[in-house]
Amino acid sequence: MKFSFKNDYSEGCHPKILESLLQNNLDQQAGYGEDKYSQKAKILIKNKIENQDSEIYFVSGGTQANLIVISSILRPYQCVISAATGHILNNETGAIEATGHKVLSIEKEDGKLNPYDIIPVLESHRNVPHQVMPKLVYISNSTELGTVYSKNELQNLSEFCRENDLFLFMDGARLGHALTSEISDLTLKDIAELTDVFYLGGTKNGALLGEAIVINNKDLQPDFAFNIKQKGALLAKGRLLGIQFLELMQNDLYFELAKNANQQAMKIKNALSERGVRFLSETFTNQIFPILSNKTIEALSEKFEFYVWKNIDENFSAVRLITSWNTDNKSVEDFINTFKSEL
Repeated sequence: MKFSFKNDYSEGCHPKILESLLQNNLDQQAGYGEDKYSQKAKILIKNKIENQDSEIYFVSGGTQANLIVISSILRPYQCVISAATGHILNNETGAIEATGHKVLSIEKEDGKLNPYDIIPVLESHRNVPHQVMPKLVYISNSTELGTVYSKNELQNLSEFCRENDLFLFMDGARLGHALTSEISDLTLKDIAELTDVFYLGGTKNGALLGEAIVINNKDLQPDFAFNIKQKGALLAKGRLLGIQFLELMQNDLYFELAKNANQQAMKIKNALSERGVRFLSETFTNQIFPILSNKTIEALSEKFEFYVWKNIDENFSAVRLITSWNTDNKSVEDFINTFKSEL
C-alpha cells in the first residue's frame, strides 16, 4: 500500500480521542452542544485565547464553518474579498455564492492578502448602490500554499479592515500548523484580538472531524446559533465534537500534533533543498511544493501518493506534499531515500 502525502486527514484520529469517545460513550449528556465535554472544551479555548467574552461553536467541517460564518455576517448585497487561492473560491463548490454573496478574488503568489491588495477592490466598488458592497475579508492561516501570516502582517490587515468597516475572518483549517511554524510569531491571543471571527481546525489536525468557530466581535454574536441550526450544522450528539476538542486542547495536544506535521515536512524540504531542488513557494508548515522532474515524479508515485500541483515546463512539475499529525520518521525517510535513488 502506498503511503499518502495527499492530505492531512487520511488517518482517523489521535488515539487519545478514540479512547475518550469510548470511555464516555454511555455517559448520558444533554444534546446540541450543551454537554459537559463541549462546555469544558469551550472554557479551555477561551482561556487559551485569553478572552472570556468570545463565543465558541463547534461544527463538523471547514466548508460548513465558512458557509455559516460568512452567510450569517453579510447582508444580501454584501460580498467577500479573498485571495484567488482561497478555499472558498476553489474547493467549496460555490457554497458562498449559493447563499447570494459574491466572492471577489485577488491574485497573490503567496496566498496572503495585505491592505495594498484590497484598496483597488474598494476603489472599484464605489458605484453605490449599483455594485455589491465589499464587507468581509477572508484569509487562511496557514494559506492554501502553506504560507503563514506574521504578527505585523496581521496587525496591518486588521487595522486596515477596522478603518474601512470591513470584517476580518480567518479560516483556521490549518491554524495549528501556522502557529507552530518555526517562523510564526503569532499566538492564539493575537488572533483573537486581531480578527472578528476565526476557527480552530480539528479535521486536519488529529480529530475525526470538527472545527471550533470563535466569534470575537460582540456585534456578530447575537443569534449565531440560529444560523448553525438553520444550515443543518447543529448536531444532536454535540458531545462528539466537544470530546474531541477537549482532548485536543488539554495538555496542548493540538499544538503538539501540528508541530510534528510541520517538522516532518521540513525534513523532506531540507533534504530536497540540499540536492538543489527548487520550490514553488517558501513554506514552513506541513505543506511543501517541490519542483521535480517528471521522471522523478513518476518514480516516487510508485510508492507514494501526492498531487501534481502545477506543470512548470515539459520536463518539470511542482507537486504538493502534505504531512499529517501521524506522519512518522520512517515514511519521511523512505520518501527521501526513494528521491535520492532517482538522482
